[in-house]
Amino acid sequence: MVSTARFKNAITSEDELRELLGWPSERARDKTITALDKHCRDIIAASPIAFLATTNSDGSVDVAPKGDPAGFVQVLDDHTLVIPDRPGNRRFDGLTNLISNPGIGLVFLVPGMRETLRVNGTAAIVRDPELLASLAVNGKDPWLAIVVDVEEAFMHCPKAFLRSKLWESETWPSRDSLPSMARVLNDHAFDGKGNVEEMEAQMKQTNKDDLY
Repeated sequence: MVSTARFKNAITSEDELRELLGWPSERARDKTITALDKHCRDIIAASPIAFLATTNSDGSVDVAPKGDPAGFVQVLDDHTLVIPDRPGNRRFDGLTNLISNPGIGLVFLVPGMRETLRVNGTAAIVRDPELLASLAVNGKDPWLAIVVDVEEAFMHCPKAFLRSKLWESETWPSRDSLPSMARVLNDHAFDGKGNVEEMEAQMKQTNKDDLY
């Protein structure tokens, strides 16, 4: 937990926050809906990536991206989403969180679109064979499926994307100016004593062979 003693004027209650910054406008307050309408379905169908936030019973938080061809998240009905969980490193941070706390939050992004769709609800991990088969890519079923019971959905304003200029490629840093994942992993997990070139080759092969 952050020690507020290190900082001046820390806000420690909602009353203090509201007194300082006020309340949302009627439009912001009432934009939340409790089911997925046509607009939500269209955005989800166009989205190739979503970020999933989960929390375990102790309050530890995890946020992870899920990505596939656009429309990879299926809308079963107005209150139900299905997200494929494909091969990974088997840490299962989000999945183990859901076992102890089913609450989940999602943010759907569409390339070039500055607004995002936020969806909140509860989730369960399933391995229904027919459902997994419906989520297959390149003839391969996902390991599991995350089924979300939607409780609320709403659009998030574009200010974060306007401020960050995320979709303006001329503002992007050179990839060469940043470390590779293998180099970061070598320093974080192996105290810099591993073979970066071997790790990079292994990761490249894994990403090619085990994507699905």
